[in-house]
Amino acid sequence: MAALYLRTISIMEQSKAKEILAFCLGIILIGCLIQMAGYLKGDALVFPGVKEILRAFIRLLITKRTYFLVWTTLKHLIASMAISSVMGILIGLVQGMSDFVNNLLKPLTTMLRSLPMIVLIVIIMVLAKYKWVPIIAPSLVLIPVISEATNEGARRIDRELLDVYRLHSHFNWSVFIHVYLPLMAGYLKQAYINAVGMGIKLSISTEYLVQTRNSLGKAVHSSSYFNEYQDVYAYALVMILLVLLVSEVPMWLGRRLNGASRKREK
Repeated sequence: MAALYLRTISIMEQSKAKEILAFCLGIILIGCLIQMAGYLKGDALVFPGVKEILRAFIRLLITKRTYFLVWTTLKHLIASMAISSVMGILIGLVQGMSDFVNNLLKPLTTMLRSLPMIVLIVIIMVLAKYKWVPIIAPSLVLIPVISEATNEGARRIDRELLDVYRLHSHFNWSVFIHVYLPLMAGYLKQAYINAVGMGIKLSISTEYLVQTRNSLGKAVHSSSYFNEYQDVYAYALVMILLVLLVSEVPMWLGRRLNGASRKREK
């Protein structure tokens, strides 16, 4: 058993190393594409060299102001994820328990998912103060993502398992935490991985459009306005790191903790 366990761990580590290698090669591929575009276009201003982009990226990393910009965007992401989680799980649960409610809300969720982001932002800009737009707009887009995952997870639960709790009590908070949530975890996990990456892009896009102070969106706008395109690409690298930080790192820590707990049990 111990040899099989070690072999499994070794295979998983090799697979992870290949994923990291492929990711790094993907970053190099992006740099090659930018260089090729600059060569074909003949415009070094819009498509600066990789060295210039890397210099700008390192400069951003060692600049204190960059982390203030990242924190502003993270605050918008955290707020929108909290709102969309509460609303999405609540709506998804009701949809999963009632076919009528599911059919009633399906056109609304479909509209929110298919509505062009720029149209949604313009509508929200008219209805709400600009400082709330980077929170409201991502929330409205992410609610259907989480609600549909919750709905699907609730409908996939074995009916016999639900009948067991119904013999003892009605649906309540304890039943949700100990019955529904663990059984829907796989669907919610994938939904949150997608929602986090999408939420960062939506937050930065809305910050760009409403000119939110001290945000990544505002910084990208200022860089493009002053033709500092090397900074635009450098901010793009910062955003990639931010997506990895808020999506992959928690997953990695969870796997490490699970692995450590299994070792203690053995």
